[in-house]
Amino acid sequence: MTLPIPMPPADSAVLEFEIGGMTCSACAARVEKTLRKVGGVTDANVNLATEIATVTGGPQVHVAQLLAAVEKAGYEARLRADEDSPAAPVRTDRGGLAVMISALLSAPLIAPMLLAPLGVDAMLPGWWQLLLAAPVQFGFGARFYRAGWNALRAGSGNMDLLVSLGTSAAFGLSTWQLLVHGDGHAHYYFEAAAVVITLVMLGKWLEARAKRKTTEAIRALQALRPDEARVRHAGTEVMLPVRRVVSGDEVVVRPGERIPVDGIVLEGTSQVDESLITGESHGIDKLPGARVTGGSINGDGLLVLRTGAVGAESVLSRIIRMVEQAQANKAPIQRLVDRVSSIFVPVVLVIALVTLVGWGLAGGDWSRAILNAVSVLVIACPCALGLATPTAIMAGTGVAARHGILIKDAQALETAHAVTLVAFDKTGTLTAGTPAVTGVESVAPATPADVLGVAAATLAGSEHPLARAVRDAARVAQPSADQPATTSQGRASDVQAVPGKGAHAELAGRLAWVGNERLLADNGFDIGPMRTWSTARQAQGQTVSFVAHGDHLLGALAFGDTLRPTAKAAIERLRQRGIRSVLLTGDGPGAANAVARALGLDDVRSQVLPQDKAEAVARWRAAGDVVAMVGDGVNDAPALAAADVGIAMSSGTDVAMHTAGITLMRSDPALVADAIDIARRTYVKIRQNLFWAFAYNVVFIPLAAFGRLDPVFAGAAMAMSSVSVVSNALLLRRWRPEKSPPSRPGPGAC
Repeated sequence: MTLPIPMPPADSAVLEFEIGGMTCSACAARVEKTLRKVGGVTDANVNLATEIATVTGGPQVHVAQLLAAVEKAGYEARLRADEDSPAAPVRTDRGGLAVMISALLSAPLIAPMLLAPLGVDAMLPGWWQLLLAAPVQFGFGARFYRAGWNALRAGSGNMDLLVSLGTSAAFGLSTWQLLVHGDGHAHYYFEAAAVVITLVMLGKWLEARAKRKTTEAIRALQALRPDEARVRHAGTEVMLPVRRVVSGDEVVVRPGERIPVDGIVLEGTSQVDESLITGESHGIDKLPGARVTGGSINGDGLLVLRTGAVGAESVLSRIIRMVEQAQANKAPIQRLVDRVSSIFVPVVLVIALVTLVGWGLAGGDWSRAILNAVSVLVIACPCALGLATPTAIMAGTGVAARHGILIKDAQALETAHAVTLVAFDKTGTLTAGTPAVTGVESVAPATPADVLGVAAATLAGSEHPLARAVRDAARVAQPSADQPATTSQGRASDVQAVPGKGAHAELAGRLAWVGNERLLADNGFDIGPMRTWSTARQAQGQTVSFVAHGDHLLGALAFGDTLRPTAKAAIERLRQRGIRSVLLTGDGPGAANAVARALGLDDVRSQVLPQDKAEAVARWRAAGDVVAMVGDGVNDAPALAAADVGIAMSSGTDVAMHTAGITLMRSDPALVADAIDIARRTYVKIRQNLFWAFAYNVVFIPLAAFGRLDPVFAGAAMAMSSVSVVSNALLLRRWRPEKSPPSRPGPGAC
């Protein structure tokens, strides 16, 4: 199995940088603007939540130029050379100690305000207040001055500029009053400046801790990578670092160990826990020839593998890159937020200036005017706006990946919530994609067991898909038989295939025949007794093979592609959500209508060519539907690309998965409803976050401008707004897929 990785055009390259020093969406917008100005850069996207910049450009773009441009803009940048590093903020936050010291220095300043209602006068002398506030203002607050100055120098604004201007005004006013009026002046605002800086630092620290939780899905996947592999060379086993294992090496995996590489089982049988891929923890049987995925857990058997892929080309690495790319991309709604944020800071500065001048001229109390202007500057930090969308997308894509739903980009996530129609391919999507025996009919005195036994013995050595289906059916019918090719009449010999018709063999001294009507007619058999049965089966799109032994027609076998066990429940779940389901297949009307009846589909389009599938999707979209296309084959790729959301089965072709925006890691149609469900829940979180972020500013900025908001409360509210947005997004981590009861396959074979 190979997973898709979205690739840039052949003449372009994609570079990723870790960005340090960003504090709000205005910072992210400024870094984007700076990167896009570098010659040769065609696009740049910065994710505030992950602090990752993704730059697309031509071969003439140099890393040194990009790094220099970011640093000149006042931020730190580092190339993500190690693709295995987690998509998390550049620095593990070390601000906890700084917040604690700043809080200890600020506590004596804020204590008198808290004790005053109790009749306790604990106000410190002005010079003591200055000594306590100065280290907070110019020591711990230096970061705001540096970042604010860099923003000002670049002709833009950010949260740091607002905080530094606001607290400097409060600190400067208090110092001026202390110097002019002496220590007896009662109106100092040192506590406002110190507490605001402390609260902003606290908010950023809590925010960083919460943001790290949104990347737990990726870190958990990275932790699954074993560091060493047991490689067999010339009959001896040696432990090697995984990075030194190459394709073709034989790797030994003992019971209970994690499988270190992708590969194919050469020796041994076991059950393997592939929950990291499928989202299901039950073991999957692995026999010689089966594929295994690095990072999954071996059961109680010893396995010897031939290495297929290691490092960046392994399935696990590809999954991690897909999730990282989805979290780094911007949803369409985020671009609107970025445009709003880019003009937000200048507007706030104007409002603060109007507040200052208005209060000063109207009341003559310039101290009060400065305090109100400070409140406006502090309350208006646009952090919550910048975090509202990316944190929800990170949490949503992360939890989806843990349950076997890989969302390639944020646009697919945002679009999927509005899906009104799902078009399914049939073979390999709603059905298993491999033929199985769906019916056995006999001609007296023969029994169905005779028909199946003779057919299994005759086709014992054939690798034709229908022959494998016969042997599987015989194994089920005779679970105690050590050799499914053994019948009551012995083993077949002198087996010969008849191209395009079937096969014959020597069985118990007589010829046995298994094949189509033409093969038996050419050898003198009359299939008249089976005509009605075979015609009815063929009308349902099934293939019929006849079985004869000696001079007698024994009966016939019907072959069809069986429905996936959860297909019917999946369609019902979509219907409960108000989503129509249609079948879009190249198969004939008989097979298509049989599937539609068995599953309760709303519409059927059969005998549809690949280009016609895309046209059908386009017509549905033109009629006003938001269309999701689900498929697994090369012939589905045009329709997957034409749909609003393409959903591919991982059991299908690479082309389908490259084209689709969502990949289902289990071949389970029920995951389609789950993908739409997590998309809807994520979009709800985005809207909730944006509502509260906008409402917070709409309500509190006027209150601050009209003098109804103390700077200390403004600082606390601003800090908590960002934390609340991230915490709300983290609620998505509690999402679990709905358990669908398996449908009974029974007559659902097609």
